[in-house]
Order: sequence, then C-alpha cells, then structure tokens
Amino acid sequence: MKHAKSEELFRRAEEIIPGGVNSPVRAFRSVGGNPPFIARGEGSHIFDVDGNEYIDYVGSWGPLLLGHRHPAILSALEKALSIGTSFGAPTEQEVEMAAAICDAAPSIEMVRLVNSGTEATMAAIRVARGFTGRDLIVKFEGCYHGHVDSLLVKAGSGVATLGIADTQGVPKAFCDTTIALPYNSAEAVEEAFRTHGAQIAAVIVEPIAGNMGCVPPQAGYLEALRTITAQHGALLIFDEVMTGFRVAYGGAQQVFGIQPDLTTLGKVIGGGLPVGAYGGRKEIMRKVAPAGPVYQAGTLSGNPLAVAAGLAMLRYLKANPEVYRQLETRAATLCAAAPQGVTVNRVGSMFTFFFTSGPVTDYESAKRSDTARFGRFFRAMLERGIYVAPSQFEAAFVSAAHTEEDIRRTAAAAREAFNA
Repeated sequence: MKHAKSEELFRRAEEIIPGGVNSPVRAFRSVGGNPPFIARGEGSHIFDVDGNEYIDYVGSWGPLLLGHRHPAILSALEKALSIGTSFGAPTEQEVEMAAAICDAAPSIEMVRLVNSGTEATMAAIRVARGFTGRDLIVKFEGCYHGHVDSLLVKAGSGVATLGIADTQGVPKAFCDTTIALPYNSAEAVEEAFRTHGAQIAAVIVEPIAGNMGCVPPQAGYLEALRTITAQHGALLIFDEVMTGFRVAYGGAQQVFGIQPDLTTLGKVIGGGLPVGAYGGRKEIMRKVAPAGPVYQAGTLSGNPLAVAAGLAMLRYLKANPEVYRQLETRAATLCAAAPQGVTVNRVGSMFTFFFTSGPVTDYESAKRSDTARFGRFFRAMLERGIYVAPSQFEAAFVSAAHTEEDIRRTAAAAREAFNA
C-alpha cells in the first residue's frame, strides 16, 4: 500500500495540532507508523487519501452500528439541513428522541441530551452528588468515562494506550474525590463502602468494559453493585456510552437484567454525529436545572442534526431487531479465527483480541498483554486492508454493514497476521 499523501498530511498536522491528531489514540503511537487519513466511508469500508481501501472495525469508535452512510441516516440529515442546523431553542424531535431513549431503557424515566459521552458522565456525577449530598465517587481501574478531571484516575482507553498513569493538569483535590477499585471485584466495593459508605454518592461502571479492551462483567458482579449501592443509599451509574444500543436495543442493562439509577449514553444515539445523554429515575432527574438546583447546560445540546441522525438510527434498530442476531453471528464467526495463545473477549458485536494466553477480567490482566505483538498484528492487518483500533486496550466493532465476505476476508487476514 502507498501512504505518501497521508504521511505528508501527518507532517503538516504535527506542526499545528498537538501530536498531529485531535484525539490521542489516532496518532498510532502504540502500534508504530503514522495514521492513514480517511477520505470517505461506504458501508463497512473506508478509503484513505492515497486510495487504499479497508474493511472498518473501528466504526468511528462504535457509533456506526449500521455502517457508513446508511440511507436512513443520510435521509434524516438531509431533511434536518433543509430546516436549519441549530436554534438554541426546543424542537419537536428532541422530545421524540427523549421518548425513544426512555422506551428502550425502562430504568430511564427522564433524560437530558448533551453533546458527548464526557458531558454525560460529568453531568451524571454532578446530579448524583446533588441528589445524595455526598462527595465521593467509586470508579474502576481501566474504565474510561471521558476526560472528566476526577475520573481520569486509573482510566483506560487512550490513557492506557499512551502509558500515562494519571494525567497532569488535574488537581490532587479532584482525584481525592475518586476511589478507584479493581473491575470485577465485588469484595473491593464492599470494603470501600465499609470504610467510606456514608460519603459515597455513586458507583460509576462500564457494565461491559470497553476501554481496557472488551471485558465482560463476571457472574454476579453487577448484581452485587446494585445491592451494595442500594444498601448504602448511593446511586449506581451505568456508563453505557459504548454499550447502549450496541450490545442490545436496551443496552447492557437489558442483557444483564440490572436497572441502574442513572445511565449515560452516547455513540449510537448520535448515528455518527456528536451527541450524548444522561437519564434515570424522575426523582433524581428532577434535581436538574431548571426543574431543580443542579445546574447543567449546553448551547448545542439536542441540536437538529445530531437528533435527526440519532432518532433515525434508533427507529431503524427498533423496527429491525434482526440486526442484533446478524451482528452476534458475524462477530462470533470472526472471533473464531483467533489462534491459541490469544484470548478473545466478546459481548455481542464488541470484541477484543488480547495478546495474552490467560483470561482477561480486569485492568491488571489486560495489561499483561504483549503490546509489541499486538503492534505487529495491527500493522499486518492494515497492510491486508483491515482497519482495527490502533491500541491493544480498545474494543473493535462489527456493524450491520459487514457482509459474510467481509468476515471471511478479515478472518483469513487475521490468521496470517497472527503469525506476523
């Protein structure tokens, strides 16, 4: 493959954008080489500025459940553009979007739209503190909840990829409000509540971790979180920014049958445009301004373009539940291509190939992966026209646009790349 134009663009970008990218993992630092610059997408494929074609398993980091340029979403965007891009005032479709989210997740009785997953988690934590009158938050090592100051303690995702322990620029006082515990350890949570229970406002968790790679909850873990928080008067927040509408129409809470107090959403509900949301029980959400004293606002929240794309996505998924069966089948077929010595974690259409022979159940076991071997695998896949996340610590995604031929080609490329 030729990459001359991408290389030149990256050289230009490094002069005027920190690291040459607008989100750190895109820089390919952990896998070597420089990133291809993408010119366009179509279905399950993307094309770079040098004319190279790739089967895409990043999908804009998860939201493109239906693939690139799906007709239903393009049609919705065209209609929105004919009306206007932003008003800073209520629109009818905001109400319809909120109703669609509440319909999908019974735990969400009221919902507020925001502009990103980071905004959603930041606001949900503020609401939890306002509702409980407490300050401390429990999070889990390797779980990433956006670049909120107090939640970057032992975060996964790009922080793990770059080897940054805890980012600079965050005051120690902010970090002191966060208790970071091992994922999948109910015992650690019980101990934290024995010590600090009266001060803990909420436990925030990715019900299926996706930011240290895909790590499912062990049997009974989410149930324990639900029980412990309820016993101590703390709130349980499910960060479903990645899993919401991805692993099932009702998200991970539908898969595992657990109702959190608050839920944060993003990714899929934007249909590829920037959007987020947080919601939960009415008694909690009525604390949010202007109904209550917990302030949160956003000029572009619920803007017509994002709402139109997201609503089109949600309506399509509700009308076509067979999409999830197809995603399950094709993701399972692809993951079967992994050889011995590689651990595969998968839930629905989310998966990760961990370059370690042992099980991966938390951040410590994920970090045992051979990242150098992953880098060789990544580069071999890219040269074979397969685009996966440029980090061992990220999930990959199958979309409804991936065909059986895409899966066959990817599995064949993976078998070769595993030995690269």
